Amino acid sequence: MAGGSFGPAGVAKERAQQYKGRLTSYVIIACTVAAVGGSIFGYDVGISGGVTSMDTFLEKFFPTVFVKKTQAHESNYCKYENQGLAAFTSSLYLAGLVASLMASPVTRKFGRRTSIICGGLSFLTGATLNASAINVAMLLLGRIMLGVGIGFGNQVATTLGIFIANMINFGTQKLNWGWRLSLGLAAVPALLMTVGGILLPETPNSLIEQGKKEKGREILAKLRGTKNVDAEFEDMVGASELSNLIKNPFRNILEKRNRPELVMAICMPMFQILTGVNSILFYAPVLFQSMGFGGNASLYSSALTGAVLASSTFISIATVDKLGRRALLISGGIQMITCQVIVAIILGVKFGNHQELSKGYSILVVVMICLFVLAFGWSWGPLGWTVPSEIFPLEIRSAGQSITVAVNLLFTFIIAQAFLAILCAFEFGIFLFFAGWITIMTIFVYFFLPETKGVPIEKMVFIWKKHWFWKKLVPTKGEGEISNSVELDENVAEP
Repeated sequence: MAGGSFGPAGVAKERAQQYKGRLTSYVIIACTVAAVGGSIFGYDVGISGGVTSMDTFLEKFFPTVFVKKTQAHESNYCKYENQGLAAFTSSLYLAGLVASLMASPVTRKFGRRTSIICGGLSFLTGATLNASAINVAMLLLGRIMLGVGIGFGNQVATTLGIFIANMINFGTQKLNWGWRLSLGLAAVPALLMTVGGILLPETPNSLIEQGKKEKGREILAKLRGTKNVDAEFEDMVGASELSNLIKNPFRNILEKRNRPELVMAICMPMFQILTGVNSILFYAPVLFQSMGFGGNASLYSSALTGAVLASSTFISIATVDKLGRRALLISGGIQMITCQVIVAIILGVKFGNHQELSKGYSILVVVMICLFVLAFGWSWGPLGWTVPSEIFPLEIRSAGQSITVAVNLLFTFIIAQAFLAILCAFEFGIFLFFAGWITIMTIFVYFFLPETKGVPIEKMVFIWKKHWFWKKLVPTKGEGEISNSVELDENVAEP
């Protein structure tokens, strides 16, 4: 993230001011396609929890769970414990992990447009298979195809998509075929994404990477609505040539001097998932029903948490550059720990295996979970992605970003698959389990994450050198220091 007006960052900022152009229909369509791609991911995250709590869905595909759900002697915490049911949710993210590894070479060779179309078609196929499923195999195959779409779209889960999914589940819960409608409606944004990808031209960056510079310049002129694109085009060509000079980024990131970036590339996305928020988003209706909420109340409560998450993002946008990353991460962590502990105490004291919470305590639980989601939405939710994006120098950027995405999807899969079993084993203690992890990550941020607000990427090496711990690993000048293996030309904006 660029900051200040000195060195390469200041030159890049002045250079960017030479860019000409206006808002064109191409830009609007491109932004719409990107937003739709993100909303599909959010929709698929939010839809699974509501569907897996619908009786008609369980009776058809997971009859053992449906029977356990109706048995009074069964533990409230174990009624949904089933690895097949968990796989319905988690398979999406395992497929996304594998597909994301394939997407990068496909994009480099065939362009971003092809990647978008592949993602849209995969989403469309997955939604169709899920909506028309007649057995568990079709369900899982549909979720896997949705995961492939996520891998090619490489989108962060969009809070708006989660909220929309929760509202649709709330509206379809009483329909015998409501689960089909909930799963099938993912085809609508998938179709828009596919058509948008077909209508859009290839991106200028992709064309330049493929050696089609004149075509790239032509498309850039169309996107900007002016033929005066010399400065921006030259910067794109320079950035492409510069990136091609980077060899073995994965080997580079394993070197000792890049140890801080490697640790953050692994820990930030891992900790983001270990907050437990994805479990609440995936299984919110199931979780609320396990607490004794009725079907309507559980879906309504999960819709409320989705709305809170969607709105909380704006808090982060408004405060992140004023308060800094560390302040939001630490304060958000403290609020999440407090909420998790309070929920665990209420469930441990007032809620047993065969009894329901009173109305007053039920409302308090929902409030605490909403406050938990609120804290996540303005701290670890966006910053779990923002911080890694701000610290990778050019020589390791592609490797760092790939590791961040892969770790996020891997731990999302692990938690999604294990959550129902952990809920059955730990009961109310599951909230303490996640509170423990949040405590660890809050301590980690306090001691090991320096403030990155307003620090240009090329200056991050000096931040690591001043840090009490990382300065032991980052070499000082004369000991092989390379903040960027390839120096940026001062006339080339850093990509």
